[in-house]
Amino acid sequence: MLGLLVALMALALAFFALLDGWYLLRVPCAVLSARLLEPRVRDLLAEQRQRGRVLPSDLDVLLHMNNARYLREADVCRIAHQARCGILGALRELGAHAVLGASCARYRRSLHLFEPFEVRTRLLGWDDRAFYLEARFISLRDGFLCALLRFRQHVLGTSPERVVQHLCKRRVEPPELPEDLKHWITYNEVSSQLLRAESGLSKDIKAQ
Repeated sequence: MLGLLVALMALALAFFALLDGWYLLRVPCAVLSARLLEPRVRDLLAEQRQRGRVLPSDLDVLLHMNNARYLREADVCRIAHQARCGILGALRELGAHAVLGASCARYRRSLHLFEPFEVRTRLLGWDDRAFYLEARFISLRDGFLCALLRFRQHVLGTSPERVVQHLCKRRVEPPELPEDLKHWITYNEVSSQLLRAESGLSKDIKAQ
């Protein structure tokens, strides 16, 4: 019995020391919670909210929330968002999947130890290749927008338009994208062209 307990503790230690244990646990838990415990969101453009709190493991050497933690929290919230509105299910049914193609972040004010916050995630729109999402980190102490993150999620195996049509049972025109997001999309396209030219790839090859 003692040997089994030691073995289990060693496996648990290896899981967290050698793998990103908390993340590997949180993502499936977030998806299961979104599908089984939370109501389905029919409006694809509706904002979804999830609360969190800055923990000691989130801190950097300056004792505020590590910049990378914002991306981590937004990643979990984005996956939960797509599970609740049905995008993940539609991708699976169409034999497709989505990968993160680009992200950007604006950090406006630090979140400190034990400070409560809310992540507000919403789908901004889509084009022929990708969905565009936003995550806002709002301090629950005073309502200040501490960080604003944008994501370009590429759809592989089908198109965003077909995913939306599969969900809504009809063709849906994408909403007009915010002006600043259009500039960011242009930047990504120019960057892709420069990197393809730098590596000698053909213009026919589409890069993420």
